[in-house]
Amino acid sequence: MEEAEKLKEEAKNLFADYENKIDKSKKETKEIIDSAKKESEKAIIEKTKKFHQIIEERKKSTEQKIVQMKENALKDIKNISVKISIEAVENLIKNSIDKNKLENLYNKSLEQAKIALKQTKV
Repeated sequence: MEEAEKLKEEAKNLFADYENKIDKSKKETKEIIDSAKKESEKAIIEKTKKFHQIIEERKKSTEQKIVQMKENALKDIKNISVKISIEAVENLIKNSIDKNKLENLYNKSLEQAKIALKQTKV
């Protein structure tokens, strides 16, 4: 009987040890899970921040490109307008000179014709 009591006591002690180990394992598991949750939450927050930073940088970059494109378009319009204006003035001057030349030529021809007519009358 004494031996049975001893074995029973040993079994109780072993059972208590295993219960302690199980409790300890449960606590460690909970700590590991809690730690993993915290780490994953930190990672999610960090990734979200980086995502927003990247989006903001892309937005600013796109806005700068749009501003640059507008400036380039305005410069192009200005340059084309200046070119068209210069061509128009050149054509106007060219046509004016040609008209003046034609007018002078006409006047000279008219004078020569008058002179020739006067000479034939005489």
